[in-house]
Amino acid sequence: MDFSLGEELEAVRDLAREILTDRVTPERLREVEVSGGRVDEQLWADLATAGLLAAVLPEPDGGAGLGMAGLCVLLEEQGRRVAPVPLWPALTGALTVAAYGTEAQRSRLLPGLMDGTSRLTVALEEFGPAEPLTPRTAAVADGAGWRISGVKAVVPAPAGARHVLVTAATESGPGLFLVASDATGVSWESAETTSHDMSAHLTLRDAPAERVGTPGDEAAAHLVRNAFVALAAVQTGVAAGALAHAAGHLREREQFGRPLATFQAVQHQLADCYIDIEAMRVTLWQAVDALAEPFDAGSADRAATVAKWWATEGGLNTVHRVQHVHGGIGVDTDYPVHRHFLWGKQISTTLGGAGADLERLGALLTGTAVAS
Repeated sequence: MDFSLGEELEAVRDLAREILTDRVTPERLREVEVSGGRVDEQLWADLATAGLLAAVLPEPDGGAGLGMAGLCVLLEEQGRRVAPVPLWPALTGALTVAAYGTEAQRSRLLPGLMDGTSRLTVALEEFGPAEPLTPRTAAVADGAGWRISGVKAVVPAPAGARHVLVTAATESGPGLFLVASDATGVSWESAETTSHDMSAHLTLRDAPAERVGTPGDEAAAHLVRNAFVALAAVQTGVAAGALAHAAGHLREREQFGRPLATFQAVQHQLADCYIDIEAMRVTLWQAVDALAEPFDAGSADRAATVAKWWATEGGLNTVHRVQHVHGGIGVDTDYPVHRHFLWGKQISTTLGGAGADLERLGALLTGTAVAS
């Protein structure tokens, strides 16, 4: 299987790397971390102006049609620089709207996302052990529309999001619904995350909603599956960026008259990091390939879950090792590597940790249901 990037994806990677390297400085990160929404709005606008937000969306909707492959390239570069912009929730949500939304929903939501003037987020998690596709939040039909009630936990990047894609239970199974962020019956409670991002708990009390997709379709599963793969892409970049910091640090620091990088114990630590990152990257691109045509939901679910497990387990191991080899400087918040550690920790628990991923994979392989 050939996982090399083609010319279009290489162009996305190179442009994203150039913009993020130029804009995401330690000084700028410190500014954003004390802002209200914790989102670098200027960087978001720059990415939109460069066409990187539009690149992932289908050509009929005005994009370049690069899909999840283009998004994962962009997300890996974001992770390398720990850039504070809500790419994974906004763009995985947009891809699901593009795939399952009505023409009216697509025309209302996607142009603003592509030009950077508006965005959406996703509400997939709940308090307790609920699986994303077995939500306790419930939706009931109300004439031509729907009403939703329930609580969603740790909704990412609510600042600036005009709409939320919410998974909810219906009589025909899990459904996906579009809710205006300021609709009647919608309330938000801010919650800071480990990675300094600002999330929020979302309470819905008979809130009006539009269904995305139709009863019995794959809209909710599509979003959750893509979210797994997107998180794996971000984490791959986070781990690679952390390893780069470690390599630079160990080349420069000396002990007993020798660079730390020449000590065998340190070399073994970084070799383990490299192996984990390569495994993360291989399973990530295997999942991206499984999402492409010809599409098989079972194969895609298994590949996405494997990629998420490697990102959760391997990514967390990598940022721990990198923190360790930095010694005391690793916990100095004036030194940039601590952000990779915090992002790695946060991503490793998003939509469930490694244990939850293994349980999901076991259920997929045996054809049993995951306990909720």
